[in-house]
Parts: sequence; C-alpha cells; structure tokens
Amino acid sequence: GIRKEGRSPEDQRNRFVCLYPIYINSKKTLAEGRRISAEKAVENPSCTEIRDVLAAAGMNVYMENKIHPREWNRDGQFKGRVRVQIKQADGSPCQEKFSSRKDVMIYVAEMIPKLKTRTQKSGGGDTSSQQGEGGKKSKKKKK
Repeated sequence: GIRKEGRSPEDQRNRFVCLYPIYINSKKTLAEGRRISAEKAVENPSCTEIRDVLAAAGMNVYMENKIHPREWNRDGQFKGRVRVQIKQADGSPCQEKFSSRKDVMIYVAEMIPKLKTRTQKSGGGDTSSQQGEGGKKSKKKKK
C-alpha cells in the first residue's frame, strides 16, 4: 500500500467529491437531484463524458459503479458516478478554478456540449467561439 500515508478515509473523501450525471442533467428537476440551474445543465450527460472533460482539464478523476438514489432509470447510460479530486492533502485546491463541487459541475456542464461525441451529432457548426476564457482548453482536442 503506497496509497496509505497514514491518512484516514475521511481525508480521502473530503478531497474527492462525487459527481453524479444527474447533478448536471437538464432533463431532471431539482427534486430529482439536479444541482445546477437548468440553463447551465446538459441534456442527459453520461459519466464517461464527465470523466473525459475533467481528465482533459488535468484533474485526478475515476469512475465508480454507483447509481444516484433518485435515479429510477437503471440504464447503462445513467449508471455510475465520477469521483474527482478537488483538494490536495493539505486542503488546498488542486486547481484554482475548481475550489468547490459546484465549480466542477458548472465547468463540466459547460464543456460536455463541446465534446467530440456531442459536436458530431449536431452537424458540426462550431459555435463555441463566443466564449471568452474557459473555452480555450478544449480547442486542442479537435482534429
């Protein structure tokens, strides 16, 4: 166990936050578990999409096979949750722009529509350029 370093599991948990796709799903209501405003949310995001976006942003992220308690749909598409590390061992943020789970959710919801898998379906007119900063990183992925 290299990973131990004498830390308690709570430590680990506080540094990694859980993200369920339901949090940023525009198809869900707040009562059903959505956590950000519908305008910012994405239609039926998947765990893989969340993971891809955060991995591309350089975050430490992994997937778990858990389902949100309020997710009635047991489909593969809705399965899973993403764990992302937002704090380092000393409690400082891994990245300045992600100081809270909310920051992460809003960023992910903003980036998912720009993913290759999404842009291909929509006919490919690239309109993501109206954004100031924040859109920069995703550009290098486009081939």
